[in-house]
Amino acid sequence: MDDNGENINSVERMVEATPMRPPEFLPRTEILGGYIFVCNNDTMQESMRRQIFGLPDRYRDSVRAIRPGLPLFLYNYQTGQLHGVFEATSFGGMDIDPSAWPDNNNPGKSRFPAQIRTRRRKICPPMEDTTFRPLVEHYTGNRFRIEVTVPEVINILDVFNGSIL
Repeated sequence: MDDNGENINSVERMVEATPMRPPEFLPRTEILGGYIFVCNNDTMQESMRRQIFGLPDRYRDSVRAIRPGLPLFLYNYQTGQLHGVFEATSFGGMDIDPSAWPDNNNPGKSRFPAQIRTRRRKICPPMEDTTFRPLVEHYTGNRFRIEVTVPEVINILDVFNGSIL
């Protein structure tokens, strides 16, 4: 019974007790179709050179859900461009390459320890913000989800497949 004397079934209690996922992630009922990593000009160069993408520690559980073969994209917030098409070549994990993006305040640690090994699946010209943003879910203002659904990935791949270098 709740505070008003009404019965609450166990499913309702479980839903109430389940912490909400951050809005940049898919709801638990959605299937992960792909992932968008975020970078700037400097971190993009290191990502490409090392063939590894990374995010801060708070994304560890989300990155651990990535499996080999999953489509990946790299969004450079300084240029406003989405780069692709990449794919995961490893399972997501922590500190796959701890020397990537060194943390000057913590020697031997990475600033982006939630990591995945990658390879380029297809070389495409970058997709501009104005083309990319309508294809994905936004959760507040201009912030988009980094976990993307299968239909969103198909839409992104369709645009990249139509582009010519």
